[in-house]
Amino acid sequence: MPVFFFRVRHGEDGCVSNDGAEFVDHNAAWKEMTGVCGDMIADISRKLSENAEWQMELLDESRKPVFRIRLVAETLQDTDER
Repeated sequence: MPVFFFRVRHGEDGCVSNDGAEFVDHNAAWKEMTGVCGDMIADISRKLSENAEWQMELLDESRKPVFRIRLVAETLQDTDER
């Protein structure tokens, strides 16, 4: 079975899991990734600052990204306007 690794980044900070996870195929890996991300996203979104980005990637055995989920917080206008 293929082995995948999770990588999480928040701004400049990031980490890759050292323990690989085996999944039957890419569909099973995607399903697991979305489930893990769904469990984490509520807590992350409450702590996300303006103009910040958080992302989770699933890497293949050679540590190349296969899937990526991004949460981006953007300020679209000047918030100091009166």
